[in-house]
Amino acid sequence: MPEPAHFRWLGMMAYGAAWKLQEQTRERLIQAKRVDPPTREAHVVFGVEHPPVYTFGKSADRANLLASSSMLEQIGAESIAINRGGDITFHGPGQLVVYPILDLERIFTDLSRYLRSLEQAVIDTLADFGISAGRVAGRTGVWVGSGERGDERKICAMGIHCRRWVTSHGLALNVNTDLDYFSHIIPCGITDRGVTSMRLESGTEHALEEVFARLVVGLAEALDLDIHEAPPTSSAQPADGII
Repeated sequence: MPEPAHFRWLGMMAYGAAWKLQEQTRERLIQAKRVDPPTREAHVVFGVEHPPVYTFGKSADRANLLASSSMLEQIGAESIAINRGGDITFHGPGQLVVYPILDLERIFTDLSRYLRSLEQAVIDTLADFGISAGRVAGRTGVWVGSGERGDERKICAMGIHCRRWVTSHGLALNVNTDLDYFSHIIPCGITDRGVTSMRLESGTEHALEEVFARLVVGLAEALDLDIHEAPPTSSAQPADGII
């Protein structure tokens, strides 16, 4: 039986505010598991766009940030250490960031399978927009294969955190992203491959909300979710003062 889930497009939101919203939502799902009997709270999937920010995962090497503090100030970006897995990555305008807050105990308790499911949802979404993408062995994320533009290019980065089998963080899909921001880091600590975007690969601008709507369909298929847009009165609504 598909699990109930809500999705919500948040638009442009500061990274710290979105992280706080994730933690609030995850705590609600964790508390629902602790009551007797447990309640079946809906999972939540947030879609968001961030101002420029570089985030460091738990295994990040600070040397992979190539920009000085003065350069960060010049380009209008901040840097934040967070609790997801992985190394350093960039979030910014034109990039679709998706945060699934899911109780995997009600889906499957396998983090590797969860990451592969996220990848598959992105691969299927890109196919709908005419972009052929796939996986690279040993490297999490989604890649556009080698061809006339060169070797594999990462189009979607992933990094997650899981507490009591409830997930946070998620994926970052370069849609119309200014890829110059990636020149200030070694993305995900990978030195021998570059990054790309849907705009670069297709030659077309895409509305982030449209891409998010299609990705929600892919997540529903990959994770067997019964997913609907959260109503205004839903508990998935951001808390007062968050937006």
